[in-house]
Amino acid sequence: MVPADIKELVAQMPTSTKKRVEFFKGLPLNKRGFVLLAMSRQQQHDILHHLNNKEVIAILHYLDPDEATDILHNVSHHRRADVLEALGGDIRGKVEFLLKFNPKTAAGMMSLDYIEVDKDASFGDVSKIIKRHEERTGKFPTVLVVQEGFLVGELPGHLLVLRKAKELIEPHCRRVPHVRFDSNQKQVIRIFKTHPHDKIVVLDDENSILGVIYSDDILRLMENQEANTLADFAGVSQEEDILDSAFAKVRHRYKWLIVNLGTAFIAAAIVAMFEETLTAFVLLAAYMPIVAAMGGSAGTQTLAVVVRGMALHEVKPETARRVVFAEMTAGAMNGLIIGAIVAGVALLWNRSPWLGFVLGVSMFFNLLFAGLFGALIPQIMKRMGKDPATSATIFITTATDVCGFFVFLYLASLVL
Repeated sequence: MVPADIKELVAQMPTSTKKRVEFFKGLPLNKRGFVLLAMSRQQQHDILHHLNNKEVIAILHYLDPDEATDILHNVSHHRRADVLEALGGDIRGKVEFLLKFNPKTAAGMMSLDYIEVDKDASFGDVSKIIKRHEERTGKFPTVLVVQEGFLVGELPGHLLVLRKAKELIEPHCRRVPHVRFDSNQKQVIRIFKTHPHDKIVVLDDENSILGVIYSDDILRLMENQEANTLADFAGVSQEEDILDSAFAKVRHRYKWLIVNLGTAFIAAAIVAMFEETLTAFVLLAAYMPIVAAMGGSAGTQTLAVVVRGMALHEVKPETARRVVFAEMTAGAMNGLIIGAIVAGVALLWNRSPWLGFVLGVSMFFNLLFAGLFGALIPQIMKRMGKDPATSATIFITTATDVCGFFVFLYLASLVL
């Protein structure tokens, strides 16, 4: 199926699980597997839960072994064994082999749709091997050239119609990037970006070929990671989908909202410390949202730049201090500019030079802190083994609110 058609079918699905299952069962059988793969893991789980084993097996027969493996990773071990028992011999063996590997590693992404040919083979020999493979699988394979079982390169398929049958393949094979079977998904993406190619070969501990990762699988992984980073950035679960039910959305989000509520009380506690100052100068309350908004915006800007730098491997341990210092300096300079503007507005609007002074100095320190925390928090989370983008905005906003309110109200209590 065309990817756009799959996305359109997924977008048409109802939000109710019952109606979604009915919609899914109404699709042509040969399309159901591809639609299932395009869903979130939660949606996949809901659909599979309402299908019997015969229906699941019928779907898997239209998929490649690696695609069938992706779906079976989302069912229970007991049910997976029953489904495998009923699958055909060839596909069953391949799926059982793929299920041995961690789905988040290179081996978990690979396909078994390839053949190995010796470097001393002729184009006629390769054509015969390909013909047998096509008769067995119905697909044209990737042709990997080996010497004594070790990878030499790849033979482009189009050369089979351009060369004579007796001509040797060795001079025409080309290098192909490869990766260890236990490499993580980030390493696979890095190799794909460094060596632009349509596939990556997966090798085992002894450098023997295990499988091939195709470009469409890597591009789909990159799309999912971008979507997950955006979800994490907003404090939304990676498993949540736009078509999930209201109950599922609440279950995914409420924990981060509770964390956010707790951090908001910290900022409220700082404000409560200066209750007498606010009572005496009620005008200060009108400027507090400005202090909070500017600090949060500046911190989020810094966070976005730093997370992008970490994703591109530009932020490393040896450059961490320089990044923090540069962001603090930028925050201080922006603080001078914004502080001068806010001070001028307070002077003209409220005719109070001291209020302008308090606002200007507060804004300077607030944006300085925004640069510090915006650059520091994602790096701390990274060292703790957490996703640096995961809900970092909650902690950065809290830090800027607490520091900004404290400086603003403390200066006001001293000066005003």
